[in-house]
Order: sequence, then C-alpha cells, then structure tokens
Amino acid sequence: MTTIKILITDDHPVVRSGIHGMLETEPDFDVIAEAKNGREALELVEKLTPDVVLMDLRMPEMEGVEAITKIKESHPHIHILVLTTFDTDADIVRAVEAGATGYMLKDAPREELFRAVRATARGEAALAPTVASRLMGKMRSKGEEALSPREIDVLMLVARGASNQDVAERLHISKATVKSHLLQIYQKLGVSDRTAAATTAIERGVIRLS
Repeated sequence: MTTIKILITDDHPVVRSGIHGMLETEPDFDVIAEAKNGREALELVEKLTPDVVLMDLRMPEMEGVEAITKIKESHPHIHILVLTTFDTDADIVRAVEAGATGYMLKDAPREELFRAVRATARGEAALAPTVASRLMGKMRSKGEEALSPREIDVLMLVARGASNQDVAERLHISKATVKSHLLQIYQKLGVSDRTAAATTAIERGVIRLS
C-alpha cells in the first residue's frame, strides 16, 4: 500500500485537529504536519515534501491562493486540495487557476473527502459537485470550449515529449494538421506554448500521463 503524505493548512486549531484525526483513520494516509497559514505551509513543504497539501483559502499572513501559487512554482509535482467553506465563483476560479488540483468543501462527507485526497495524490481533478457545476458554468460563460478527442490525442503525445513530426506519424496526419490542432488547443486552454498547454491540461484533469 502506498502511503500518502499529507500537510493540513488551516488557521483554526480545532479544524486542523478534526481533519487530522479523521484522515488518520485511513491506513494509507499519513498526516506529516499541520500549518496555521500559507507562509507556514510553504516552510513545511520545503522541509517535508508532502504528496498532498490540504489548503484553506482565508488565512492570516498568507492566504491560500498565494500559497498555492508559490508551492506550484517551486514544487510543481506536489498536489493541492483546497478544503474550505467558500464556494463563490471567484474563489473557485482563483484557486484552480493558481494550480489547485481539487476543491472540496468542509461539509463534505468523510468518504467523499477521502476519495478526493486519493484522487488529488494521483494528480486527478477532485471537485465537489457544486464546485464542478460552478466551474463549468464559469468556463461556459467565458466561451471556453472543451478539447476534441483528436486534440486530446495530440496533447497527450506532446505532453510525453513528442515532436510535431512524431505526432503526425503516430496519428497518421500531416505536420500542418498537428500545428493547426495545437493552435486550437492553445486558444481553448488560454496558453501560448506546448509546455504550458500540457501543464495546464494535467492540472485541470483534462489529460493523465500515468
């Protein structure tokens, strides 16, 4: 059994203690530390390198979104699951855009939270149902389109390091068609290059490399 090392970040001691006790009932969870704000979370991430950081949003000294941004900049492979009471569109979008892998609410049933932690550890998007619907509504309001199956095929190969020529040969299409697909992908994901496209797609759970 693979153990998931977890860092809990929340400014309320009682909440941290409650989450800690609940997670420790699962044999594959190991809560390695607790942080009372984003700044302390950054320090503990540097020392302990957890697999998953549970992150509240509203905290003193450094809020959750800023902490998420800084953690992802220095440790892009550490996954962050937001666990908060706030589910406004602005909070959700800011957290996801900062690099959060998942977003759950504190009133979630414990089994749902356990599933979310495990999914986050695998790098899969873990969203509370209400959060998912809000996020999809927000994306539709921005006019963002979902990637087509062919675009996902192209992006999967690019994310694994394939060149345009490699992609063309694997998918039996021309290099010009590959370039056309990539331009569409960049536009839909709001990025400007292949590296950003792959990273963004993985963070949003659009593609998985494992």
